[in-house]
Amino acid sequence: MQIMQKSDKKIFSALFLSIFTAVTGVGIVVPLLPVYAHDLGASGLYIGLVFGAFSLSRTVFLPYFGRLSDTKGRKPLISAGLIAYAIVSIAFLFSTSIDTLIIIRFLQGIASAMIMPVSQAYVGDITPKGKEGLIMGMFNMSMFFGLSLGPLIGGFIKDYFSLDTAFICMGLLSFTAFLTSQIFLPPTRTEKTVSSPRPPIAWKHLIYDRVLIGLFMFRFAYTASIGIIWSFLPVLSSLEFHLSSFSTGILVTLGVFISGLLHTPMGIAADKFNKRVFVITGGIIICFSMVVFARSGSFFHLLFASILFGVGGGFSMPALMALAVLKGKETDSMGSVMALITTAHSSGMLAGSLAAGLIMDMFKLRQAFYMGAWIMVFGIILFFLCTRYGKHFDKEESAALVSGHAAIHDP
Repeated sequence: MQIMQKSDKKIFSALFLSIFTAVTGVGIVVPLLPVYAHDLGASGLYIGLVFGAFSLSRTVFLPYFGRLSDTKGRKPLISAGLIAYAIVSIAFLFSTSIDTLIIIRFLQGIASAMIMPVSQAYVGDITPKGKEGLIMGMFNMSMFFGLSLGPLIGGFIKDYFSLDTAFICMGLLSFTAFLTSQIFLPPTRTEKTVSSPRPPIAWKHLIYDRVLIGLFMFRFAYTASIGIIWSFLPVLSSLEFHLSSFSTGILVTLGVFISGLLHTPMGIAADKFNKRVFVITGGIIICFSMVVFARSGSFFHLLFASILFGVGGGFSMPALMALAVLKGKETDSMGSVMALITTAHSSGMLAGSLAAGLIMDMFKLRQAFYMGAWIMVFGIILFFLCTRYGKHFDKEESAALVSGHAAIHDP
């Protein structure tokens, strides 16, 4: 961390701890919700809706909160999202039906829209030039380690205590994250985005940018695969392999944990070499892992597939996020760019979980994992085509933006 200024190190540490704590809390219930919904009588489609409601609301609100953070600052939204997480976590204690569970997940998605893209944008603001892969890789470890530790804790709590205890732990961790952000993040007026003399570039310039489209489509495909795994790996483990909640937690955790371990070294490598190669290589590994999931005949096959999935994410995500940071700095719209990338994450999770639910109801559960492999193939192809001759803006538009003649204000 010697490459960052002392004040920026403090900001990075506060954000890292806040996100790690909050995501650990959310991760506690990840392996529990699908089985809980199934026990309440949910079909495959309704299990998909439990996860999809979160992604739907987050997708709708992400562009708004991302752009708002570009103009009003990062800290207010991060703090508001974390305290909302804590409040919504308690609501799970009063859920007695599938419909209520879906509504709570919808509200939780709104809170999430305030947190992840805005915190990533904050880190992007303080990232030194040429270190985008390293810094974003290090920061994303907070999310991946939280998601890997959370399911293990959740499985242990479910096996030895109760589901309500897991929800209470999620609420307490979210409140701790809120306190951390409130105490250790500096005042909003000191943020670079607030003091910047240039307003963020209009949405019309961002959504038609070819490189951003490529990043969006790959992230969409990647998280569609995650949606399939998180929604239906616990069901597969329970119905066909009769695994405990703790063993299922290990399966969900392992891929995330390995991906987190690889984020820093792969981020360093992405800063030195071709970032596109790392993204594509990771995507190919992810495709293979989904096929292994579909053909698994034992716990150890599932374990191997989880490891492969983690390796694929570890290769691709630091490089992809480094490309996103470069785009955010180029456009003075870091929050908006991160919101678009996170929108891809949410919409991919929604599409993956819902499509897999339909596949499960119409065909067989294992077919959902094959579908994930095909989605990833298309994501790789689109990323390759959109970034093959990657230019951020054409020369005339770039000159116009710099000279101030382009329409950079939102309508």
